[in-house]
Amino acid sequence: MRLDELKENIFEWAEDKGLDQAQPEKQMLKLMEEVGELAQGLAKGNRDQVIDSIGDVFVVLTIFSMQLDLDLTECVEISYEEISDRKGQMINGVFVKESDING
Repeated sequence: MRLDELKENIFEWAEDKGLDQAQPEKQMLKLMEEVGELAQGLAKGNRDQVIDSIGDVFVVLTIFSMQLDLDLTECVEISYEEISDRKGQMINGVFVKESDING
């Protein structure tokens, strides 16, 4: 299934459950819960939990963006535009942008 179709399915599911009218602050808490489960899966080397958690994070972000009347794809496009030409280097396994290296 394409990502666009998945997003539409998530929108429909969220609307059916009334999540489109729920408080975004509650969805933010749900996002942190799912990110915690992702971290736990990674720490324990549990690939199935990592896969499930990445999906859960996407679902929660999709609903969160809907609650805030934002387009998730547009948000990702804006972020990609910001990083697409970014320069930097890997330091201890983490990409550090040039401006943070040169202070």
